[in-house]
Amino acid sequence: MPARRPKPQSKNRRQLTVGEFFERYGDDLQLSLHGDEIGFDRLIREPTINRPGLALAGFFTYFAFRRIQVIGNSESSYLNSLSPGARCAHFADLCSRDIPCIVVSRGKALAPELVSIAAERGITVFQTEMISMKFINAATIRLEWDFAPTQSEHGCMVDVKGIGVLIRGESGAGKSEAVLGLLERGASLVADDVVRLRSLEGRELVGTALEVGRYHMEVRGLGIINVPAMFGASSMRMEKRLDVVVTLRPLEALDEVERVGVRKRKYDILGIKVPHVVLPVAPGRDMARLVEVAALDQKLKTFGHDSAVEFDKKLLKTLAEKRKN
Repeated sequence: MPARRPKPQSKNRRQLTVGEFFERYGDDLQLSLHGDEIGFDRLIREPTINRPGLALAGFFTYFAFRRIQVIGNSESSYLNSLSPGARCAHFADLCSRDIPCIVVSRGKALAPELVSIAAERGITVFQTEMISMKFINAATIRLEWDFAPTQSEHGCMVDVKGIGVLIRGESGAGKSEAVLGLLERGASLVADDVVRLRSLEGRELVGTALEVGRYHMEVRGLGIINVPAMFGASSMRMEKRLDVVVTLRPLEALDEVERVGVRKRKYDILGIKVPHVVLPVAPGRDMARLVEVAALDQKLKTFGHDSAVEFDKKLLKTLAEKRKN
């Protein structure tokens, strides 16, 4: 019997340190330190951004203290309208909460006494040249990616004419051979052997490769090959939405082979039901071509054309007309 694959491993990240956030996205978000390097071990516990205008005014009911706090034009104008004593008191009240860090937008600087208050409480202060809304949008996209639930699936993922296909199967089922055939037909490899899938807002799954194995795939008898070096730069994709799962199974292991396709299979990943096709493997069958047809059939379904349903309706209509005659 072939060796059993480990069960898919899922992970749901719920926090990120300020230091990790700055290291990963500092350049993209045009972040620079405003003051000393402190508070990098503080935790960002929600994947979105908060503007603390009401909190600076003293209203802390429903205050989103787990989020990065952004001080934009409105907040800066309000602080500048206060007397020096009131300004420090209001800002100290904000910093007394367990907030991760503060970002000042539009390249503006906080008054030195406010930076000192943040430093005393171990809170990092950043500056960004970006306007508030642009920073909030860009940072939220990156945080949602980091916080998204993930699950690893054993198999290969390819982009076939715009359709993301996860090819599964026991060891020796012919996954690599099918992928090589698809690459020769213009498909792009996303991941080989282990596919990391992220659930974005519980609506769609996006697959990527593990960093260590990216751009490579293993082919039995040949070993490890460099895919873009062999098939060109267009043969690789960094990430792709998953549209359909194809499982390769030996013909003798199937109790029943789908003939019409009316019965719809689903494959559950992180609570999202993905269309699932089981293809019987047998000598002489062109599995790459069959996987490509499965992908194109799924593409037709997204356009509202389900071949099996259309055939079933046509058959029922023909039978009904014969009964009338």
